[in-house]
Amino acid sequence: MERPSFNLAERGFKRPQGLKPRGSEALVKRWHAETDQLPTRIEAQVPGLSLAEWIAEQRDALHEALRCSGGLLFRGFEVAAAEGFRAAAHAFAPDLLNYKERSSPRNQVSGEVYTSTEHPVDQPIFLHNEQSYTVDWPQFIMFYCETPAAVGGATPIAANRRIVRHLPASLLERFDRLGILYVRNYVSGLGLSWREAFQTDRREEVEAFCAEHSIAHAWLGDDHLRTWQRRAAFQRHPHSGERLWFNHGTFFHATSLEPGLRDALLSSVSPEDLPYQTYYGDGSPLEVEALELIRAAIDRETQRFDWKAGDVLILDNMLAQHGRDPFSGQRRVLTIMSTPYSIHAQADIPDTPPTLVLEASR
Repeated sequence: MERPSFNLAERGFKRPQGLKPRGSEALVKRWHAETDQLPTRIEAQVPGLSLAEWIAEQRDALHEALRCSGGLLFRGFEVAAAEGFRAAAHAFAPDLLNYKERSSPRNQVSGEVYTSTEHPVDQPIFLHNEQSYTVDWPQFIMFYCETPAAVGGATPIAANRRIVRHLPASLLERFDRLGILYVRNYVSGLGLSWREAFQTDRREEVEAFCAEHSIAHAWLGDDHLRTWQRRAAFQRHPHSGERLWFNHGTFFHATSLEPGLRDALLSSVSPEDLPYQTYYGDGSPLEVEALELIRAAIDRETQRFDWKAGDVLILDNMLAQHGRDPFSGQRRVLTIMSTPYSIHAQADIPDTPPTLVLEASR
């Protein structure tokens, strides 16, 4: 197996040396982006500084900084609610995306601005790379904190470059060779319905989407759609060429569910009927030991910060995973996705088997 490469200097990247001041007054605190250290923090030093306008002026330097660290946290800037957030996102990466092939409930706020995942507040959202199960994921995901939680609610983030350093070569080789098989069941009352996930009431539109995106499917009833799709466990970054761990293998696995919920589901449905389940690409089960190793590697590299009202976080979706801690009180964080991967590079998409064959867990 080809091991991922992490030496950015060899690939021509240079550490950003700070942003240029306008006139004699520095607009932001001086900063340096350390490779893999998440997030790089950029703080406005003058009141009323528009984030959208400042990003537009510094766009090239910010993109270079993001490729180095994987995440940028903007604090103290002027962001006028959802529309101001959209303007800042557009200034950074203008190809904003709607939420398709959905895996979690969100509400559309305005245009391409959505609420972050509406998951029970007392349960964590495990770290993941946004839509890594698709054939054309967003290169960037951005967050805007409108209301921070009273207690908890941090957004944990972790660098994909560092995670694989803690995984054995034998495990990486197996994922590289076999890929990952995602099995999903869309059933009303049990996770997302197919109508919500695909944003249509017409079966033929779902079937056309599946055919276009290398997804196999079977209708098991009027309100039960099963899909399966084989995906690579690694993808190449479109700019650096780094080969990165990039998948939903642990996130979509049943062991990532809250134990009470998982036990309740498995007492009522078979494993192949769960809303989400993952296997090696040949249909064999992921070993408990492998899942524990991956989660331990992610935990080892996880970093957190507490939101402040008005904060904006931009992540390179291939370099940084994100999640959400449980919280209490009101919390409102909005999100935008931007720039389909296909604009810059061709994804590694293995063939999906036309027939679903799963090996029983041992």
